[in-house]
Amino acid sequence: MGETTSVRVGEELPVKTLSLYLQSHTTEIRASEIIVEQFPAGSSNLTYLIRAGSDEYVLRRPPFGNTVKTAHDMRREFDVLAKLSEVYPPAPKPLLFCGDESAIGSEFYLMERRNGLIIRGKSPHELEASPALQRSVCRSFIQNLADLHSLDFNAAGLTGLGKPEGYCRRQVEGWTKRYLAAKTHNHAELESAIRWLNENIPTESGASLVHNDYKFDNIMLDPNDLTRISAVLDWEMVTIGDPLMDLGTTLGYWVSHEAGEEMLNMPFNPRVLMENISRTELTEMYAATTGRNVTNILFFYVFGTFKIAVIAQQIYARYVKGVTQDRRFATFDEFVLALGRIAAGAIARGHI
Repeated sequence: MGETTSVRVGEELPVKTLSLYLQSHTTEIRASEIIVEQFPAGSSNLTYLIRAGSDEYVLRRPPFGNTVKTAHDMRREFDVLAKLSEVYPPAPKPLLFCGDESAIGSEFYLMERRNGLIIRGKSPHELEASPALQRSVCRSFIQNLADLHSLDFNAAGLTGLGKPEGYCRRQVEGWTKRYLAAKTHNHAELESAIRWLNENIPTESGASLVHNDYKFDNIMLDPNDLTRISAVLDWEMVTIGDPLMDLGTTLGYWVSHEAGEEMLNMPFNPRVLMENISRTELTEMYAATTGRNVTNILFFYVFGTFKIAVIAQQIYARYVKGVTQDRRFATFDEFVLALGRIAAGAIARGHI
């Protein structure tokens, strides 16, 4: 699941207590001591590598200072992955859920470790050097999203995961409320986009499983075949809803030259892909493989950009309040400002 580092100050786990809990509640872990490292990327739920002898596992827990349990529901994420991993190979298999907060100070779950390549910003040389490979990787990226959207969620036992009717309206109104609750500054362009979204909510185009944060930062590639996706990570926002809302979020992360150098250098997607393949081309790939009508993709793209801005605003608000001391979040207000400008610009020109 990518490279690990020492655990950040303030995000340590009680290693001895955790070791005893895992030994008594799993059949896999019998090592007398465990080693804990941290996956440094990500800005919501925290992810750790657990080494037990020669075996490796991944632990997920909510961020420190979390006060909204439903926003970081470990039980829900565990239950979804337990069913999804049976029918969707890129979903990692969960192994253990712990609802006893005395073990590490919060709920958590343990899952298998997947190995592979996560590209953040700079790409491998073979991808940088080959336009044909770039296009093939993007096709695979979009096909994998389409595969998720084509799954029979009823057969997978995930029917109760969400309510597809009225999904678009609930999403727009819900994220609007989240923005207002986390607001620290006025962002005129973002707030004009919020008004536009609330005035232009479409009816649903269909219902499918929705990852809600699908980007290269959350997928793992086979280093021997970059067109093969070996894992999709970070399932905390998965639900059932309009698949075009999912595509819209993916497009929201896909920045282009007019967004500026700072945005192009954000590690969500390989820069070389964003520089050479447009959002329109990604949309066309999705339409070709799914047969879905994408004529209203502007709304979904603007929504995706807005939603990412709200996520950034929520994280920035936690930093401002001192709930987290992670210095990565100190300038997230600038990220919110830039995303507001991008959303307003798309509305003004009338296309993605």
